[in-house]
Amino acid sequence: MFPFERIIIINKESSTSVYRQIAVSIIHAVRNGSLKAGMHLPGTRDLARTLGVHRKTVIAAYDELHAQDWITVIPRKHTAISDRIPVFKPQEWSTTDAAPGYGNKFSLPFKVIHEAEKSDYNTSVPGMIIDDGHPDVRISPIDELLKTYRSYTSKKHTIKNAATGTDQGTPQLRQELARHLSSTRGLNISPDHLLITHGAQMGIYLAAQLLLGNESVIVTGQPNYPAANEVFQQTGATLIEIAADENGIDTDQLESLCKKKKINAVYVIPHHHYPTTVTLSVDRRMKLAELSVRYSFAIIEDDYDYDYHYTSSPYLPLASSNHHGNIIYTGSFSKILDPSLRIGFMVAPENFIAQCTAFRKLIDVGGDGYMQNALASLIRNGDLKRHLKKAKKIYHHRRDFLNRLLKEKLDDRISYTLPSGGMAIWIILAPEFHVRKLAENTGLKIIRTDEKRNAFRFGFASMNEKELEAAVEFLKNLLIKE
Repeated sequence: MFPFERIIIINKESSTSVYRQIAVSIIHAVRNGSLKAGMHLPGTRDLARTLGVHRKTVIAAYDELHAQDWITVIPRKHTAISDRIPVFKPQEWSTTDAAPGYGNKFSLPFKVIHEAEKSDYNTSVPGMIIDDGHPDVRISPIDELLKTYRSYTSKKHTIKNAATGTDQGTPQLRQELARHLSSTRGLNISPDHLLITHGAQMGIYLAAQLLLGNESVIVTGQPNYPAANEVFQQTGATLIEIAADENGIDTDQLESLCKKKKINAVYVIPHHHYPTTVTLSVDRRMKLAELSVRYSFAIIEDDYDYDYHYTSSPYLPLASSNHHGNIIYTGSFSKILDPSLRIGFMVAPENFIAQCTAFRKLIDVGGDGYMQNALASLIRNGDLKRHLKKAKKIYHHRRDFLNRLLKEKLDDRISYTLPSGGMAIWIILAPEFHVRKLAENTGLKIIRTDEKRNAFRFGFASMNEKELEAAVEFLKNLLIKE
């Protein structure tokens, strides 16, 4: 058997998470030729036993590698090094080359990655990563989910049902999700009002494609979720950003805008707005809903971080109110279970769901029926509810722990408002420091920075106390050197 314990080096004193150390070791072994394309890796139990770590740590490492296409996973069979990894050096493309027949006229409506930005897209993992608010996979019920997944692939009736209705989402998942959203968010919906998507981003994309065009106008808060802005701009629509202060998007400014021009849609994250984590106030929620009816614009409501509220009960979504069918509600399980679990949902009137389903089939004929039904089982059996209760308690403690660390070690160098929920804190640096210097440090990777506001998001949910202490100490040392 291949001596994996010789190529996977774990330093438990390191500030880098153990699962990331495992992932990086395997990537390095592939790069130097020790592990070849198609070579099988040990099962998670075997590797965990070999390395002396918890199985969930190995699962998290494999999930990271799978998300980056370094490995392929065949459920109930094996995990192997991806055969898509090239074994030869690819030919370099000239910057002046063009696709045949296009000359220099060929262009893409998407962002081009320039040399200075390529570091954001490589597969190396720095010594310290501060994400923008990810769940901790180590406490997620992934084992239960995968166990159910494997059981479904071995039964005749579940094999047959897995291929049923995946264009809109399996009936099992849509039924269980409709019940879950009714009991947790007050959404009075049926399975016909639901479309299961590959993450919330697909829901945003589908809504934008059907609602917007060259003559359209969409309004968002500023600052806003960059990936959503790119989707809206790609449709050819005019994007107008208005202020999002401590009470959320400024509805007075929105009203003034509505009086001057036709608004087709407004994108809003009412709970823990990205990136600043502010929550839309009650009066602004009411006014936004009223303006939507008065000026006939749609609201794309992003269900970001809804499940994590620590100091009070959450406001119900705008979609739970009397909205006259003007609201498209999108969400995802990636913020609950695992960022690499690409299952999201859209809630909208039946005719809009039917159009989105038809449009989605042009690029994606359906999702993973086994995984959708396994997730339905997780909801039906109460495992998701129990996980959310546990995770909420853990993340609440981590938020408060990080708050104490920041006040003790960085209070004179930063400012922030402690969010009432969510999985990240929006931190603004003092004027004498600059966030660009933090981003340029090769030992540190901050997922979300904002140079204009000299700020960044500190995701705390994915880190335990030891990891939070190491991250704050890392920042303290860097800021001292400024």
